Amino acid sequence: MGVAYFTIINGRDAEDLLLSASTPVAGHVEIHETKFEAGMAKMRPLTAIRVPARGRVAVAPSGIHLMLVDLKAPLVAGTKVPMILQFRNAGRIEIQLTVSTRTE
Repeated sequence: MGVAYFTIINGRDAEDLLLSASTPVAGHVEIHETKFEAGMAKMRPLTAIRVPARGRVAVAPSGIHLMLVDLKAPLVAGTKVPMILQFRNAGRIEIQLTVSTRTE
């Protein structure tokens, strides 16, 4: 399993939703959120990520993140991974993520 982090910036005057994501390196991608309750981290699935008008959302550790499930091969630090993000309003956007090792 892998995890994807990045920042979504909405330059439009209307809210948007990230509805789904896909990448050829994984069987599927799940949207999750980690919240801390009574000192315990709890992860729950989300159906979408709300991106406010003229706002930004950090897809980051200990918060909203994308889980890459059923990796087809090990991820190698320094390589690029393509990902397609599907938004309600902005449509399909392709991004490139750089694989790094987790240091925490």
